[in-house]
Parts: sequence; structure tokens; C-alpha cells
Amino acid sequence: MDRQRKIRVLVVDDSAVMRKVISTILDRDAEIEVVATAIDGDFAINKAMQLKPDVVTLDVDMPRMDGITALRHIVSKQRAPVLMFSSLTTRDAALTLKALEIGAVDFICKPRNSAMMESMAEELVAKVKAAARSRVLPPLDTAPLTLREKKKHPHAPRLMEPERLVAIGASTGGPHALRSILPRLPASFEAGIVIVQHMPASFTSVMASWLDEICQIDVREARDHDMIAPGLALIAPGDSHLTVKRTPFGGTVHLSKGGLVNGHMPSVDVLFRSVAKEYGPRAAGLIMTGMGSDGAEGLGEIKRAGGFTVAQDKDSCAIFGMPRTAIERGYVDAVAALSDLPARLIAMAGKPKNMEVLRNGKLS
Repeated sequence: MDRQRKIRVLVVDDSAVMRKVISTILDRDAEIEVVATAIDGDFAINKAMQLKPDVVTLDVDMPRMDGITALRHIVSKQRAPVLMFSSLTTRDAALTLKALEIGAVDFICKPRNSAMMESMAEELVAKVKAAARSRVLPPLDTAPLTLREKKKHPHAPRLMEPERLVAIGASTGGPHALRSILPRLPASFEAGIVIVQHMPASFTSVMASWLDEICQIDVREARDHDMIAPGLALIAPGDSHLTVKRTPFGGTVHLSKGGLVNGHMPSVDVLFRSVAKEYGPRAAGLIMTGMGSDGAEGLGEIKRAGGFTVAQDKDSCAIFGMPRTAIERGYVDAVAALSDLPARLIAMAGKPKNMEVLRNGKLS
């Protein structure tokens, strides 16, 4: 997109008040222009075809044609970046994750009433600008994954301390990326996994279940003092920082509030720093798609502690901000495409000798 011209936005919401408020907030920014509004998905598709906006903001729940149905058309036909608007409900969380699976770039949570939108103005503007710079990812092909053999013992991980710990951090585009890589890890995966995904508290438990349904490893939202185990991925709740601690009985995770770090709770930096401290050369860090720089310094600490660090590459990221920052600061041992990350994780989870193979850019 030409940086000299404004970001052209189509605002779609069945509420006239919300359309007005969203448009007013966006039009105040010198780099953004709202070119049209639409009251439902059907009108949205037609206006997207006519106007070819740079970004579409799309309400999840609308009459006549809902946001999910409209999203399928806009992503497949127009290839326009879409930012979903969702309420903080379990139902809308599930729909929003479906939207991210289909190809929406990101989402923003609607406040309880339009008067509260002003408090979210900065987030809305930032996400629209990030969406305009993003790549529209193709819908995930999950058909082969859903045909996998059902877990024989769901949520019964092997109760032994894993030799290695893999820490993953992601933001915008992260749910799509996690749904691409975690289902391709075998049930015999040797390492424990801890994950921070920037997401509201009401969404992380839904995302964990959404991932667990198609994974051979076990995936769940972390609880305070959960044990780290092979073949178990623990996702930080959306309202808590997650840190790790090694004890004589094995590794555990700990949840705390503690305020925002880099503007986030949970913060990737908080997780990565604790992983570096507690696991040192037994740690591996992966920083994935997302806007901002959260996780870059923590990844550097993992690298300095002797752990192995990987960044998702630009072409497979929705937003290259977080990986780019870590790469530019010299904190990344290897850069890999999303399609290559499962093999990387499997190698990272194995014996320490695998690290030298990975550093040389080869997989055994």
C-alpha cells in the first residue's frame, strides 16, 4: 500500500450508533479515512467489491448475514485485511476464533456500550494500521487434522519432568499460527510447552479447547501451580502473567497479576525471562507473529542463557513486528516459515545434541 495515501476503511456493524462512533474515532486520525459503512454482511460484501478498502472492520454478530459468512467472501474474493469486533462472551469468543481460522487478521472486543468505545480508541487505531500492513493469510486446512486418531487419554500427560521446555510467544495472527503448528506435534512430544498469546481472559480458555480438539498433545489454559509435563501445552490466561519455576519435584507454572508489561498481561517477556532463568540451556524460545516488541528482550535472555531461539519468518506472519524486533536485536538463532515450525519444535524438544544441528540450519 502507498504510504502517502490514507488507509481506506469500511466499517460494518448493525448498530447505527457503533458505526458512527467507530467512524468518528478512525476519521480523527490523519492516516485513516472511513470510505463507507454497512449495516450487515450482505451490504459489506457489495461495498467491499465496489470500493476495495484497505481494511474492513466487521462485527461478528449481525442479522441477515453475520460476520463469519461475510468474512469468508471478503477474505477469499477481496483479500482485504479484516478486523473483527466481538463481545466478551463465550459464544462470541468461539465465533471470533473461527473468524481468525478463516483468515481475519485480528479482533477487538466491543465494550458493553458505545460510550466506552472512546477508551479503546488508541487500540482501535493501532490495530487498523497494523491490519493495513498485514498479510491476509489463507484459511487453515484443518480437514487432515480432524481425521487424526482421537486421544486415548486426554489431559493425562506423562508425569515426568521433561528434559526441555519450549516457550512460545505470539500476538496478532497467533491463534492462526498456533492452530497450524500444534496439531502437527506428535503425542510423544518430549518437551513441555508454555505459551503466551495476547488475548482477553474470556478468550484464552476457549482457544485452549479449540486447539485441544485437534491436537495429539494436550492443550489447556494454565492454572496456578500446574506441573510442566511432556506433551502438555499450557496457555497463559488472558488476565495473568505466567512464569515457570523448577522444583525438586519438577517444573511448575505460576500465575500473577502484577500490572501490564510492554502494555500486555500476559506478557511474552515475563514468560521468556523466567524460562531463561529457570531452564537456561534446556530452554527453547519461539517468537511468532504479532505487532509491537513484547518478547524480544526475553528471547534475548533465553539465547544468552544458552537456549535455542527461533523467529517466524516475515512471509508467514500476519504482522512481522515481534519477530522483526527480535531478529534486528540479534536474539534469534534461526528464522523459519510457519510450515517448518513443527519440525523445528520437534527437534528443539529432543536431546541437547539437536541444538547444534539446529544452529547449523539442518534438521535431523
